[in-house]
Amino acid sequence: MWDVRYNMIRRLLLVVGIIVSLSSCGGDIAYRIEGKLTNLEDQTLYAVFENEDIKVVDTVTCGKPGEFLIEKKQGDFREVTIFFADKMHWVTAYLEKGEKVTITGDADYPAMLRVKGGRINDRLSTIRKEMAPLLKEQADLIRQLNKKNRENLNSSIEEADMASRLANVNHLLSEEAAAAIKKYPDEEASVVLIQHYFNHPDDTRQMDELLAVLNPKLNDFYLVRKLQEYSTRAKRTALGAEAPGFNVKNIYGTPVSLDSFPKKYLLLAFTAPWCDMCQTEDLYLDEVAMKYPKEKVDMLLVSLDDDQAEVRKVLAKDSIGWNLVTDSAGQAAMLVDLYNVSALPRCFLIDEEGKIILKTDNGVEIKQTLEKLME
Repeated sequence: MWDVRYNMIRRLLLVVGIIVSLSSCGGDIAYRIEGKLTNLEDQTLYAVFENEDIKVVDTVTCGKPGEFLIEKKQGDFREVTIFFADKMHWVTAYLEKGEKVTITGDADYPAMLRVKGGRINDRLSTIRKEMAPLLKEQADLIRQLNKKNRENLNSSIEEADMASRLANVNHLLSEEAAAAIKKYPDEEASVVLIQHYFNHPDDTRQMDELLAVLNPKLNDFYLVRKLQEYSTRAKRTALGAEAPGFNVKNIYGTPVSLDSFPKKYLLLAFTAPWCDMCQTEDLYLDEVAMKYPKEKVDMLLVSLDDDQAEVRKVLAKDSIGWNLVTDSAGQAAMLVDLYNVSALPRCFLIDEEGKIILKTDNGVEIKQTLEKLME
């Protein structure tokens, strides 16, 4: 699955990046980040400074191979995420004004990079050092699986074994993260660990349990507020919940709301133009559209695509009359937020009573569920 936050940031970097000069004209430096990375092939990096309201993007060119310096004199930022390896890898540092941050390590293992400077970074660095063997194994297994996918190497037994080992490593990492959270309940670093390891869109129970472990003095920490809000949103689209209502217009200007699909099943499918897995045939949406009459099963596609005219041209060649909402006027982005979509594709099956009965990215699951319901 493609991470929505990652792709939105990537589009920001490619299309609407706010390029800020890295030259210093003297005066106080609010934020200073120094880095020295080994095995860094592409010497161009992108630093995304964030607070709750804005993102500012700096383009960074290493002065020497793997070495970079970022100085920012103005702004009130809480974190910076540095993208490298053609924006495929990244590392996040948590900022304190006037506190220098250093980032060092092997660019091939971004989760193991040492980030020093400030309370949060120093504690996370200590925890990651203890988790280093598992983090390395995780990165190696992901790299091997990606290589097999790129090269279309058919070795189902070996691939299944690696996937099983990766699942076990992920489980062990989450156990170590939970232990660290309970060991440091007074520290902001524990909140970062909750966000990284337990921020699951389909089940927030463990996240809620670990948030309850934290010292109440952290309740005003911005990440705690963010995770609490996220938990509330996730519960809004839990299985059995009433589907959130909406009012939008499709690419032909026709108003569409949840009430537009009375007494029928609605398959609400979130897709994106850059996502290979999001194609309608991969999700069996073509088959669903052809097999079931709209009086029984209807569909609404939501795509993060800005060019309505181009989308209409493409759909004109399709024999299926798709009901599609794009990101014109921020409609798709609004629906992504409303339905708490964190990865693409994501499909919701809503029953005749307006309740969510399936949430999945698996076309086979959609197909099998509808077959059972229509028996």
